[in-house]
Amino acid sequence: MTTSKETEVKVGYKSPIVMGSIGLLTLVFLGLLGRDGMVAFEISRRTDSLQLPTLDIDSSLLGVLSGLAMFALAGFSFSKAIKNLKTPIWVSIVFGLVGVTALLGWLAAEKSVPIAFIAGTALVLAVPIILGAMAGIMSERVGITNIAIEGQLLTGAFMAAVVSSITGNFLFGIIAAMVTSALLSMILAVFSIKFLAQQIIVGVVLNVLVIGVTNFLYQQWLTEDAENVNFPGTMDIIKIPVLSDIPLLGPVFFENRITVFFAILIVPTIWFVLFKTRLGLRARAVGEHPLAADTVGINVGRTRFWWVTIGGSIAGLGGAALTIGNAGAFGREMSGGFGFIALAVVILGRWNPIYASLAALLFGFSIIMRVWANQVSPGIPTDFITMVPYVVTIIAVVGFVGKSRPPKALAVPYVKG
Repeated sequence: MTTSKETEVKVGYKSPIVMGSIGLLTLVFLGLLGRDGMVAFEISRRTDSLQLPTLDIDSSLLGVLSGLAMFALAGFSFSKAIKNLKTPIWVSIVFGLVGVTALLGWLAAEKSVPIAFIAGTALVLAVPIILGAMAGIMSERVGITNIAIEGQLLTGAFMAAVVSSITGNFLFGIIAAMVTSALLSMILAVFSIKFLAQQIIVGVVLNVLVIGVTNFLYQQWLTEDAENVNFPGTMDIIKIPVLSDIPLLGPVFFENRITVFFAILIVPTIWFVLFKTRLGLRARAVGEHPLAADTVGINVGRTRFWWVTIGGSIAGLGGAALTIGNAGAFGREMSGGFGFIALAVVILGRWNPIYASLAALLFGFSIIMRVWANQVSPGIPTDFITMVPYVVTIIAVVGFVGKSRPPKALAVPYVKG
């Protein structure tokens, strides 16, 4: 007979070891061997009515203090591992924020760091990835592998730009983006549920199809009449009274375009539905054990169809965020792999909307870092800055996330009876 001690899962010491190693690198390279010069962290923007004082600190001293703080967090993680307890997620988040602060200080030696600008822009750039990840979570939680997120984003971006340009109405553009991406998701759902097709192959085919169609239409139509069909501009920035005046948080969360507000609302809504409602319980049951779900009266095929379809509409909104929410026009293959990044953050976030969104913000941060770092430290190769979040992601997967367990019935066709 197997005893409880034999079946007890060992947490291990990966997290404290990884955290301690990163803390050591921060202490040495960003601290002791760091760059000399004062760095000013600007909490308020110059246009804000409420001005908070800047935080001035020596760049190398910041690196030393950050390294020591990261060592302390690694020690806390080690104390948890001794008791066979997992490192709390808040420790990992604080650890990452401390490391990012040290990196910003190192880059901006003798210059300033506009925190509100960097955080706000990172959020805007992460919105397509966040919404694409929500589509992935909704699909995969019910057992359908969604490789077609890239195509869904690209479809939404194309339709939002074209419809908004023709009608002169951004709302129509958003609706068109969501509807067409939902229709694309229906194809994935029908082939996966009705015809039991290989889900990954269907997703890849849909991506290639959308890329081909949008490239053709862009070359033959949009470039020929760009002023009328591909010049929508961007939606106005909405300021929420009172809340937008809060230092730092206001400009980031409460002074943005409607697509960002939608993303901020959608993420907790999906989390609540998935984990706090009967509807979410049924969806997770279909993704974990469809036979048991069918036995208790849940229609597996219908559940999968609608969750995949609604998820596709959310990805379409993410595509709209690329064009009328940011760039102002459609470009060839402008999704630029965001769909595949969204698929990665679904796994990194363990199919949890909150964690996946935090992982998506990491990639949004990397994009703005590439631009900002080139301005404040032009001598540092931008490729180095660009690869930082990807390296951090690998470290997070190996050291913090551990083995991710997908829904048991993911990519497994279900045949009733």
